[in-house]
Amino acid sequence: MNDVPGIRKTPGGVEFDLKVVPGARRDELVGMLGSRFKIRVTPPPEGERANHAVVRMFSEHLGVAARDVELIRGRTTPLKTIHVRGIDAEEARSRLP
Repeated sequence: MNDVPGIRKTPGGVEFDLKVVPGARRDELVGMLGSRFKIRVTPPPEGERANHAVVRMFSEHLGVAARDVELIRGRTTPLKTIHVRGIDAEEARSRLP
């Protein structure tokens, strides 16, 4: 059972479902959009630049290394899922705005 909305516990970490808006004016975590975290990133989607920005943003906000944040679904779509190793759901939620 998931106690923290938008975050699923996994062995060794957590997963987030995201709605990513590339090409925005600034990078920001907007908030919840249904059961997904909506985020805006400035890079366009070409060359996976937006995906790299998503990984960087979550590693900075959660205080984990970028190598611990992995895009596991949605490489070419705005609906993405990331896995973050080494953090639990409650701690992850407390570190996000």
